[in-house]
Amino acid sequence: MSDNLTVTLPSDLEIKMVRVFDAPRALVFEAHANCEHLKHWWGRGNPLDCVMDFRPGGTYRFVEHTPDGEQYAFRGEYREIQAPERIVQTFEFEGMPGHVCVETLGLTEEDGKTTVTSLTRFDTKEDRDGMVSSGMADGARESYQALAAYLAKLS
Repeated sequence: MSDNLTVTLPSDLEIKMVRVFDAPRALVFEAHANCEHLKHWWGRGNPLDCVMDFRPGGTYRFVEHTPDGEQYAFRGEYREIQAPERIVQTFEFEGMPGHVCVETLGLTEEDGKTTVTSLTRFDTKEDRDGMVSSGMADGARESYQALAAYLAKLS
């Protein structure tokens, strides 16, 4: 299994990330659907405050606490949930209010491994480029490494 996260820019408004996990799809889905799981890996494994109402129309808010004492808050709304294969949600970094993107997470399973494909769509190319330049890919890679380690403990 590859540890690597593949990040591509399929259009001027999109970022696509793909990562394979050595775990069944139902478990990977549950790790995205429950604060008790998310606290172990989201935000690169840093301490996380997590509040979520995991249903279409429900909202979430995550606050990551970094080792240097900073706090980064993110929020959004769940638009569509099809367990265990699809989650569509809005995503907004509270440090840049008003810049809301839409993330579609797809999960497919083959031979006990789950491929997670995230497609994030932005309103403008500037918003997309700002997300790319923020170090988002490195943060996602670190979070997914933490998720892989967490899933290994659960399996």
